[in-house]
Amino acid sequence: MVKIAKSFLSQVTAEGLNGPFVTIMLNTHVGHQNVEKDQIKFKNFAKEAKRRFEKKYPDHDWAPFQKKIDEILADQSFWRSSTTSAAVILTPEEVLIHRLSIRVDDQYYVGETPYLLAIIKNAQFNDPFYLLALNRDSMKVYQVENKVVSEVELPEEAPTTIEKALGEEITGGGDFNYSAQGGANTGGEGVAYHGFSAKDEELEIDHVNYYQAVDTFFRNDFPNDDNLPLYLFALPENQTLFKKNAKTSYFQATPNLATSPAPMSVKEVQGCVDKLVEELTQHQVSAYEKLLDRKFIDQLVDIIPAAKEGRIGQLFIATSNLADGFGEDPDTEYDRRQVLNTLAKDVVDNGGEVSILEQEDAPGQKSLTAILRY
Repeated sequence: MVKIAKSFLSQVTAEGLNGPFVTIMLNTHVGHQNVEKDQIKFKNFAKEAKRRFEKKYPDHDWAPFQKKIDEILADQSFWRSSTTSAAVILTPEEVLIHRLSIRVDDQYYVGETPYLLAIIKNAQFNDPFYLLALNRDSMKVYQVENKVVSEVELPEEAPTTIEKALGEEITGGGDFNYSAQGGANTGGEGVAYHGFSAKDEELEIDHVNYYQAVDTFFRNDFPNDDNLPLYLFALPENQTLFKKNAKTSYFQATPNLATSPAPMSVKEVQGCVDKLVEELTQHQVSAYEKLLDRKFIDQLVDIIPAAKEGRIGQLFIATSNLADGFGEDPDTEYDRRQVLNTLAKDVVDNGGEVSILEQEDAPGQKSLTAILRY
């Protein structure tokens, strides 16, 4: 789970944050007409939440909530955000807003705990990382956070090109005029050597020296206080050579993007990164399956007390549990969702992890599974 989401969950589950809570989950849009529709939907949810709040908490005052709701409705910066959705959590004293990158069920909740399930779902498989886009003679670095790609601005001394990295030490004279083979999208990266010459050998020496300089930069000079993983975006032959020379502790050889990154716009890189994120997700899902070798329980009646006692290390909730609608009795307000939400909060409060997966990705394809600590 990403650091920001962990921090937010800690904030909303802190003992000092007192309810009752009103949570509004809302998909958000851009464009004047769509923004107006979002505002109307938010206002309608607030009206319904007030009705439910006054019925559920007759001794509490709704006025502090309404004041915060009116302020949000008037805040144009909130409505102009380009994120996919937002979770708005209100207490009599606080307003907590968490931006999400996933679609949510437009809905509202009133209860003793904030609604956390969508925030948890957004956070999973969403850990930030760096991506090294590496060519034979140049490199760029991208950061992926909340699944969005942005190029990292590197310091002037960074080895972004072979000329900067090696300077006068380039044995091949700084000239990479080799014969390129491959399709139009190879970026000049497919190299064909016709026979062997001293020039070829010099180019290979430069190639190795350059990758060693890149690795040294990441080991000694690249700021990575959070120790985020670094994945590789390069042609297979370049990946092979870099891996032989890489000594950077946070460099991860797999998974990777085995294609040329040159030349690409950030938008094009985003498309490639989406595939990498999917591969990372499937790798993690496969690892979850192995957890069933440990002691687990899969009945709600057993899981609820285990969560309160702090005996659950990992809780898996399948999305099949999260049916749309208010059920047979609207006043129960997503009764099963509320039970699962409280369950998730108990696990998080006791230092456990919660994952919300599609049914086919859940361990053993079970709808509910708790891996026990003891």
